[in-house]
Amino acid sequence: RRFLQGAVVTGTVAAMQHHQAVRRLAWQTLGQHGPKPAKKIVFKGPGMLRGLSSLPNADLPATGPLAGLRVLDLSRILAGPSSTMLMGDMGATIVKIERPGGGDDTRRYAPPYIQKKEGEDSDLAAYFVSCNRNKQSVAVNYTKPEGQAVLHRLLETSDVLVENFKTGTLAKYGLSYDQLKDKHPGLIYCSITGFGHTGPYSKRPAYDMLIQAMGGSMSITGEPEGEPMKMGLSMFDLTAGLHAVIGILAALENRRLTGLGQHVDVAMLDVSVALLQNQGMNYLAKMQRQARVGNSHPNVVPYQVMKSKDGHFILTASNDEQFERFCIVGDAEELLQDERFNTMKARVVNRVHVTQVLNDVTRKHTTAWWLEQLERENVGCAPILHLDEVFADPHVQARSMEIKMDVPGCDQPVSLIGSPMKFSETPVNYRWPPPRVGEHTDKILAEAGYSPSQVTELCNLGAIDNLKNGPQSVGRA
Repeated sequence: RRFLQGAVVTGTVAAMQHHQAVRRLAWQTLGQHGPKPAKKIVFKGPGMLRGLSSLPNADLPATGPLAGLRVLDLSRILAGPSSTMLMGDMGATIVKIERPGGGDDTRRYAPPYIQKKEGEDSDLAAYFVSCNRNKQSVAVNYTKPEGQAVLHRLLETSDVLVENFKTGTLAKYGLSYDQLKDKHPGLIYCSITGFGHTGPYSKRPAYDMLIQAMGGSMSITGEPEGEPMKMGLSMFDLTAGLHAVIGILAALENRRLTGLGQHVDVAMLDVSVALLQNQGMNYLAKMQRQARVGNSHPNVVPYQVMKSKDGHFILTASNDEQFERFCIVGDAEELLQDERFNTMKARVVNRVHVTQVLNDVTRKHTTAWWLEQLERENVGCAPILHLDEVFADPHVQARSMEIKMDVPGCDQPVSLIGSPMKFSETPVNYRWPPPRVGEHTDKILAEAGYSPSQVTELCNLGAIDNLKNGPQSVGRA
């Protein structure tokens, strides 16, 4: 692609339109007839494919809406890799740049490891697998000038660069946005950091738990009399990755109109503050600290964990009509005449008493009884599931949220978490299993115009690694 200031070259638009037509044809062909695979392809859910990596080289045409987009992925660990995997699932070509030998740090975030066969670990860390499918790995030592030259060559055909190094790190190697933007004016350069590229904390490193603490979420999570509590997920790594994808897509739309790229600066702390949303506004409304309410909701009662005869369940009677139906189901209609219960505001003001009385009501029956009766009356409720129950849930399975891919080194197809994005015309597909370090170095460099002798020379200089010097572990160091 070539870009002119203020306008997109006409040929680019024509090329993209042609590619979209080819992509639609490819998907129709796959959906109707299927290619000739090395192993059987199993369909799972509407428009979703399992076992795609069974095909030779896993080199299927991308069917998603981002097919044709090329992303140079310099990120590692979770925030950046999660964002690039989302784009890879949606069809983008993701070239993952890794350190020769060691690769992404999460290759060593284990155990657990993916199972080679029942009862036997592979050398592939489950953490790495969680956010690195649909990527091709190129091992480049960009601390060397020759490695930097390789990245500059790859940038010539890249639309997007994603990185999540501390602010200023890549500038040491001539790879900051300011150092690249003149040579690559159409490049979308996305940085995901803890604190952003401006401000007094910009040079600090960050981890998800630090951001949960500094962004306020820990202060409002946990039991009222307990200690501050972190969430069970790496929430702000993952949501920073989501915001990165949103920012990249917006910048691509602007480039479509102007021909110009830009820097997308996503900070985990900014994301954590933005996601305070209603809780943050509860503070800003009166400038008063919010007390922790445990598993309850600060503005709605009951909206919480409830005790049953044999365990617990979730009750979310989020308006007066649902609360009335709950009382009828629970044979507690007298509460509707009590001024502490009969309005949403009253239930919040009298939270402690209301919660105690309602728990006395819900203890009378089993969880299964409550779920059946409340669902029948359209009152919000849910079981509290363990992960084995989640992945066994028929709805989760029907939505293809568990997929299978053939992974080199594993005897059986490996279960992975599917994409939550379901497109009617341009479905996601799963083309590449999580790669070994440098597995695709030769392929990608050949596509970039390097000859075999040039690749060998770069290997001898220590600028790249193409796995020709002996086996490497994909997981364990």
